[in-house]
Amino acid sequence: MKSGFVSIIGRPNVGKSTLLNKILGQKIVITTDKAQTTRKRIKGIYTSKEGQIVFVDTPGIHKPLNKLGEFLLDESKLSIPDADIILFLVDGSEPAGKGDKWIAQNLLKTEIPVIIVMNKVDKLKNINKVEENLLTYKLLFEKNYPVVRISAKTGRNIDTLLKNIFRILPDGDLLYPEDVITEETMRDVTEEIIREKILLNTSDEIPHSVAVKIESYIENDDIDRIYASIYCETKSQKGILIGKNGSLLKKIGTEARTELEKIVEKKVFLGLEVKIDKDWRKKQSSLKTFGYEKEN
Repeated sequence: MKSGFVSIIGRPNVGKSTLLNKILGQKIVITTDKAQTTRKRIKGIYTSKEGQIVFVDTPGIHKPLNKLGEFLLDESKLSIPDADIILFLVDGSEPAGKGDKWIAQNLLKTEIPVIIVMNKVDKLKNINKVEENLLTYKLLFEKNYPVVRISAKTGRNIDTLLKNIFRILPDGDLLYPEDVITEETMRDVTEEIIREKILLNTSDEIPHSVAVKIESYIENDDIDRIYASIYCETKSQKGILIGKNGSLLKKIGTEARTELEKIVEKKVFLGLEVKIDKDWRKKQSSLKTFGYEKEN
């Protein structure tokens, strides 16, 4: 039996969270087309007769502009030393860019085995173009790493990727019980789902300036009662989030509640309040409050 940790590394929006959800067969990580959707390392646990893979999904790697950005970069960096394998996930529909080069030079000069995973290859009909793009990624490394072409969206070649991972993973016993797929608590899941609905219903600077904090989560047999605060940085952002006569906040709440009810399989009461914490992304105390705290 094989078991071990596999870190998923890549630029923003290359499909890391979509890939993990597809492998696990259910949604444990929120996904949108906006950068910084994933803000923390999230473990997804895949168990089969071959063994167990503990995937670590990480924030997209980009140049940090504030303390939150520094935290996101650190989250990705911290996932590497403990990994048995690193999946370098790239957008195979385009050639390697500056971000990919930076990751290769600064994070992936390591003795840990790397698999180059070319996602979104289904977007290209020209096979020659796929091969041209692949060459630009292989040239980032001195070593000749294995390559798997996939579509995280459709699931194409996911089985091939898993076979490659199990081939490299060390022998070992299960690290988690067979029925566990994540370490995330329902409080964590709720915060992320609320934030996802904000990301999907807003634009411009709003998605990046928002943090969600669960103030109270009371479980009962027939209904879960959840109270959450949505923090933004300015009065104008608060107005946008609430919307005319509270319309947008109500829409966000309804969409989040509907999804949560499917997960807990019972009724959910979700109370949302919008608050202002000016420039919270630049303040260490606020980052700590919202769970974006660096490890020592």
